[in-house]
Amino acid sequence: MVWMNSPISGDAPEFCPPPTFSGSARTLRVGTRGSMLAQRQAESVRDALKALGVNAELVEIRTEGDRILDRPLPAIGGKGIFTKEIEDALLEGRIDLAVHSLKDLPTELPQGLSIGAVTARENPLDVFIGGASAPTLSDLPQGARVGTGSLRRKAQLRAFRPDLEMVDIRGNLDTRLRKLEEGQVDGIVLAAAGFLRLGWTERISQYLPPEVCLPAVGQGALAVEAREGDPESEAWAAGLDHPETRRAVEAERALLRRLEGGCQVPIGALAEVVNGEVCLRGVIASLDGRTLVRGEQHGADPEQVGMEVAEDLLGRGGERLLEEIRSTEGLH
Repeated sequence: MVWMNSPISGDAPEFCPPPTFSGSARTLRVGTRGSMLAQRQAESVRDALKALGVNAELVEIRTEGDRILDRPLPAIGGKGIFTKEIEDALLEGRIDLAVHSLKDLPTELPQGLSIGAVTARENPLDVFIGGASAPTLSDLPQGARVGTGSLRRKAQLRAFRPDLEMVDIRGNLDTRLRKLEEGQVDGIVLAAAGFLRLGWTERISQYLPPEVCLPAVGQGALAVEAREGDPESEAWAAGLDHPETRRAVEAERALLRRLEGGCQVPIGALAEVVNGEVCLRGVIASLDGRTLVRGEQHGADPEQVGMEVAEDLLGRGGERLLEEIRSTEGLH
């Protein structure tokens, strides 16, 4: 599977009804954030559930990350700022399943919850959105302003173009595009998956190769979270699982779990399944982009591959970088 300069998506899974249930009169309540993209993602899960023969409806839940838009993500602090309220609703029985962008889901889940399915992955790469005069990052003039709220993106972009000015920018995709159109920034960097799911492919100027900007762990994949002890919901969720994507993201999440990172730390990773083996690349970057520690490994066991890459990164200077980053950003 190759992702470079074309919007290649993961192959759609063939959904198969779980053998335990031939149908269900119960309506599954599927929790989701309220943004246009989150709704589109949750709709795809709802429609897949309906294709399996189960009724499903969406329940919108507002998270802390949706409420606080005037501060950068690291300043908000904590893990699960886009997932906690949805997980609380799942634990309390107010919803039956939850849909998350996997990159937002912490590697340690609350007790009583599990990832029931990982759906087929959309293109996991980051993309550059620029104007007609700057179709690629390389075309931007010296000192151009690039909008992103991600420390991971900022660090890697600084390594590629140290002259660029990084501008914190948050909000929904349409909000970020409006800031570009208003001239507040000269370009923005975002995940390709959101644009592809919304059908906005014509807005993409450039797909950033992993050598320039390695994506976030789990980027492009959706997680369907289930409540343990609810066998019917768990079984229906399992019918949506895409095994190849799950193996890839398990390696990425194992790396992140060992590094004890999150969206506030500049860590990138991308795994692909090639000839049955999981091939994983990872990077830890300094905040200024001057130091990047890269590693890669392949093998049959996703967890082992993820741990091996993490240990390699830590041993070659990554541990020192992470200590410096956490100290600078006040992270724990």
